[in-house]
Amino acid sequence: MQSLMLKAKLHKACVTHAELDYEGSCAIDGNMLDNAEIREFEQIQIYNITNGERFTTYAIRAETGSGIISVNGAAAHKADVGDRIIICAYGSYSEAELLNHKPKLVYLDEKNTIIRSSNTIPVQAA
Repeated sequence: MQSLMLKAKLHKACVTHAELDYEGSCAIDGNMLDNAEIREFEQIQIYNITNGERFTTYAIRAETGSGIISVNGAAAHKADVGDRIIICAYGSYSEAELLNHKPKLVYLDEKNTIIRSSNTIPVQAA
């Protein structure tokens, strides 16, 4: 049996560009991709904290160190510059792989600077 699990997350990224006339996808600073272990052309889910939109696209590499998060093509209708978003990648894991699976969680500030990384999410309290 395979389980679809969170593989990686860029939490609270700030959209720097929304380019309607681009081919499509989401350009992400190379440092962020590498830290989250998200591959170029990997499918990603984007959850827009600012407006509630949720959509699927794929990641492309933006210039390393640029801080770029560019939502491109049709997806640019779902995010504006300045919106805060969560970018997630998922993977399919076997029961054996799940024994040691931990997602790569990368937390960003409003300037898309990595402030910390983790592999656990705190338990939500009442």
